[in-house]
Amino acid sequence: MKHYFPWIIALAAMLMLMVSNGLTLTGITAFDKSLLEEFGWSRGALKFRDLLTLMITALVAPFIGVLIDRLGVRPLIIVGSLLLAAAYFAYSHIQSITHVYMIHILFAFVLVACGLNVAVILVSQWFVRHRGTAIGIALVGTSLGGIFFPPWIVSLTAEHGWRSAFVTLSMVPLVILLIGLFVARRPDQMGTIALGADNPPKQGGNVPNPLTDLTYAEAIRTRTFWALAFTGMMTFYAMLAASAHLFLHMGDMGFEPAIASRALGVMFGMALIGKFAFGVLADHLPQKAVFLANIAVMFVGSLFLASLSPDVIWFAIGLFGLGWGGLYTLLQLQAINSFGLSAAGTILGTITVLDAIGGGLGIWLTGVMFDRFGSYQVAFGLIAGLLAVAFLASTQIRKETKQVEAST
Repeated sequence: MKHYFPWIIALAAMLMLMVSNGLTLTGITAFDKSLLEEFGWSRGALKFRDLLTLMITALVAPFIGVLIDRLGVRPLIIVGSLLLAAAYFAYSHIQSITHVYMIHILFAFVLVACGLNVAVILVSQWFVRHRGTAIGIALVGTSLGGIFFPPWIVSLTAEHGWRSAFVTLSMVPLVILLIGLFVARRPDQMGTIALGADNPPKQGGNVPNPLTDLTYAEAIRTRTFWALAFTGMMTFYAMLAASAHLFLHMGDMGFEPAIASRALGVMFGMALIGKFAFGVLADHLPQKAVFLANIAVMFVGSLFLASLSPDVIWFAIGLFGLGWGGLYTLLQLQAINSFGLSAAGTILGTITVLDAIGGGLGIWLTGVMFDRFGSYQVAFGLIAGLLAVAFLASTQIRKETKQVEAST
C-alpha cells in the first residue's frame, strides 16, 4: 500500500482541485447567462465578483502559507470543503449583487484552504522522483473541473432552474472533505518516505537538495522569485480572463449554450493534456525550455482569439488551452525546484498574491472593456500583449538552489 500511496495522493489532489477550482473559478461561469438574464447586471458588475475572490485570495494566501508550513495541509482541506458547500447553498438564495460578492469572498478562503498551493505542497511532500509527473496529474484536476461542471450546470439549469442547480452542487464538496479526513497525510505520518527520497534522480539540478533549500527571506531576494511572480501575474490575467468570458463570447458569436459549454470543455480538455504531458516532459527535458514553449503556444492561441473570428475560434481555444495547461504545471514546479520545500507554503503563497491579482483584474477588466467597447477585441488584444511580456520575463528564471549548492 505504501508503495502506491504517493500516486493515490496525486489522484486525491487532482479530485480536490477539480472540485475547488471547478466550482469557484471555471465551471461557475456556466451560470453567467442565467444570472445576467434574471438580474440584468452588466458583465463588468458580475465579473467584479471574481476580482473580489482573487484579491482576497492574494491578501490571505501568504498568511495561509505560514499555516501550511506550521500545521500541514489536512486541517485546511477540511475547513475549505465545508466553506465551499455552505457558499454554494447560499448562492441558491441570492437576491442582489451584494449577496454574490459576499459569497465570492468566501470562495477566496476556499481557494487558499483546498486549492492550488495546498495541492502542490501535498503532492510535493510525497515525491522527489517523478515530481513533475505527479504535479501534472494533480493539476489535471483544474481542467477536469472546467470539462465536467459546465455541461452539468447547463443541464441542471435547463431541467430545474439555476437555484436548484446550486443546491444540488452544494453536495459535491463532500469529496474534498473525505480527502481531508482519510487521505491527506505526510510520508512521516504513514511511517514511510517520499518516492525517490532514498535514491533521488540526477537531472542537472531539477530536483533540489533539502539541505540547500532557500529560506523565504533568501528566496524573495532572487531574480527568479520576481520573474516567476510577474510571469504568473501576466499569464493568470490571460488564463482567467479568457476562460471566464469564453462562455459569453461564444454566445455573442451565435453559439447555443450547449455548444458554449462544450467550448469550455475543449479549452480545459486541451489544458488537461498540456498539464500532464508537459509535466512528464519536465522530468526529462530542461524545464525552462518547456516553459517558454508553453507561453509561445498560448500566445499564438491568443492571437487567434483576438481576431474574434468564428472560423478560427476552435484553433484559438485548442492552442490557448494546451499552452495554459503546461504553463500552469511548470509555474508551480519551477517554484518548488528553484527554492525547495522548506518554505514552500510561504513562497508559493506570496507568488499567489500577484497571480491572484492578475487573474482577478483579467476577469473584471475584460468585462468592463466589453461594456465599454461592445466587443472583446480590445480585451483579447491586451491578453496577447501581456503574454508576449510574460515570455520575456520568464527568460530570467534560474535554478536558485543550484547556486546555493555551488557556494557551499
